Amino acid sequence: MSADVINKAFLATEEAFLSLVQQQWEIKPQIASVGSCCLVGIVCGGHLYIANAGDSRVVLGRSDKSEKEVKAVQLSYEHNASVESVREELHSLHPNDPQIVVLKHQVWRVKGLIQISRSIGDAYLKRAEFNRAPLLAKFRLPEPFDKPILKAEPTISVQKLYPEDQFLIFASDGLWEHLSNQEAVDIVNNYPRNGIARKLLKAALREAAKKREMRYSDLKKIDRGVRRHFHDDITIIILFLDSQLISSSISQGPLLSIRGGGGTPGNFNT
Repeated sequence: MSADVINKAFLATEEAFLSLVQQQWEIKPQIASVGSCCLVGIVCGGHLYIANAGDSRVVLGRSDKSEKEVKAVQLSYEHNASVESVREELHSLHPNDPQIVVLKHQVWRVKGLIQISRSIGDAYLKRAEFNRAPLLAKFRLPEPFDKPILKAEPTISVQKLYPEDQFLIFASDGLWEHLSNQEAVDIVNNYPRNGIARKLLKAALREAAKKREMRYSDLKKIDRGVRRHFHDDITIIILFLDSQLISSSISQGPLLSIRGGGGTPGNFNT
């Protein structure tokens, strides 16, 4: 296991999907506008590998014995044009394109179209051959480009795991729009493990309803397609860390396994 291995896996996934876009282009051209963020966590040899492409986020819950609480530690950062460092990176990669990021309706977007700067897919912003009819006009750029606008390479971090490290929260930006890192960690730490991912989801949706000055029950009644105007999609996986298993994996090799937590989707224990 290494950062290089993970990077190659991301790029292999990217190439496989772009090949699919090529195959389907004549019959399903809109597949060129399909893309996904990708957030990966791997525990191996007592180390935690985090790889991120897009605007999902992983947060660690770390026990602080001196203050008798579990603190939130953010382990990834979002590749979102709203972040100044991301805009600076885009400008450095595309120095001859003054419109590489555009402020549109008070939101920074890459080429005025998309907020994220890295993803798997989104072929229309990676290969000029897909940025043309019959792709829908709203996805097409008025001028050609000679290099990919978005990247698939992830940002990768590697760190040692300690006995104080209690759990990891992997979630898409829909959760973090409504809950802070510490709020999410407090919920996971203070409620039973079984169903905890659903607990986080409900907390985020209640906040979304509150911001719209509506009841949570009314928000849930809105059709999925329309609900995207009220909150983004939310995917959550919670990984509880067992320090004894992690210690064993260091001395005996990778023995960690994952099992479902009480049958609740998005809730995993190690």
